[in-house]
Amino acid sequence: MTVSRQVFSDELDALLQVARFNDYCPNGLQVQGREHIRCLVSGVTASMALIDAAIEKKADAVLVHHGFFWKGEDQRIVGMKHRRIAKLLAHEINLFAYHLPLDAHPTMGNNAQLAAKLGIHVDGGMEPGDLPVGNIGHLPEPMTAQDFARRVAECLGREPLLEAVGDHLIRRIAWCTGGAQSYIDKAAALGMDAYLTGEVSEPTIHSAREQGVHFIAAGHHATERYGAKAVGNYMAATHGLEHHFVDINNPA
Repeated sequence: MTVSRQVFSDELDALLQVARFNDYCPNGLQVQGREHIRCLVSGVTASMALIDAAIEKKADAVLVHHGFFWKGEDQRIVGMKHRRIAKLLAHEINLFAYHLPLDAHPTMGNNAQLAAKLGIHVDGGMEPGDLPVGNIGHLPEPMTAQDFARRVAECLGREPLLEAVGDHLIRRIAWCTGGAQSYIDKAAALGMDAYLTGEVSEPTIHSAREQGVHFIAAGHHATERYGAKAVGNYMAATHGLEHHFVDINNPA
């Protein structure tokens, strides 16, 4: 089966409530391709490797978390950006990219999907409102920081960085996928036992130590593999499309 590009785009925008976010990039259709979509490829980032995989699978559309045209970047379409966009245009492949909306969706977003994989019960958001970018929750049974880090490693297939602060158990935990290490201070203010994100910066460790919050950095890519896949599966099931999630390895 196929679905028109316009219907596909409108449904994604509505599903992810794009209009409610003030983001760092345009969300939705970023590069226009052919009018009808039969085969969809999803992935984390619109890299050349993912675009080549989409071409190999004869995809009509690519759905990613990290697309193009970020605020503050060089807006000229030259060099690497030109090569990527030129290849999409040459093969008439639509590129759909959703950043914060794909983090925040309550069931299919990166944060919700990561929580489900790690067995975290979601209690609410780190910010007010019903579409928070970061979440707070609790574990069904308290765990040591070391045991929880082992669970993360088993689920994500890579060893996380763990800064265990003291010997208190993890009951309440906050998390935000990707590069949200600065949220460690929000987690501390909310009285969390631990904070999980994708990346770490030098000040993060001091914040964790001085505020008594266990800190886990599990990888930007590793923590954000699941939102695009879940939304891709949903859209494929809704419209009877062929769907392939392509995981381009990235140790960051």
